[in-house]
Amino acid sequence: MESTERSIRGYVVVGVVPSTAERVVATAVDLAARFGTGLACVSVEPDRMAFAEGIDGTVLSYPLDPQSWAAELEFDPALEARLRPIAEARGVDLVATCLTGEPAHVLGALADRVDAPLVVVGSREAGLRGSVREFFAGSVALHLSHRQHRPVVVVPLAPVARSEALPWDDDL
Repeated sequence: MESTERSIRGYVVVGVVPSTAERVVATAVDLAARFGTGLACVSVEPDRMAFAEGIDGTVLSYPLDPQSWAAELEFDPALEARLRPIAEARGVDLVATCLTGEPAHVLGALADRVDAPLVVVGSREAGLRGSVREFFAGSVALHLSHRQHRPVVVVPLAPVARSEALPWDDDL
């Protein structure tokens, strides 16, 4: 990971989840192109616990669910195949990586280590699942904006009109 981090120094960091990745990455690619830099595309596995980091930056982790011990920690190749053309269309280098831990902490720490100009994330998921997760874990964007010093760009994923209820109003 250390050599990867050297190669992505100054890149825009973007946190992705499969369901919203294209929209978030399209915005991050636009920003990276404007900054004249590349894009570090990061998926974070919150269901794994990091327990050591190697001298080369390799993170050793174990799953919290004992049923998934055999699972490798890697960026989903199918997701990367969907995202790479978005970056290539703008001439932006994309490096995809999968990390483990609490998403806001992991994204902020990586942004610090690579001196990212900013961090890009999507807004909350609409519906009960997104609301319950955010109730217990909190919003990644909110945590990033309060727990690290880099600018955070939040891509609106499901904007509603002023006359409509906010997504979390219907969940409770």
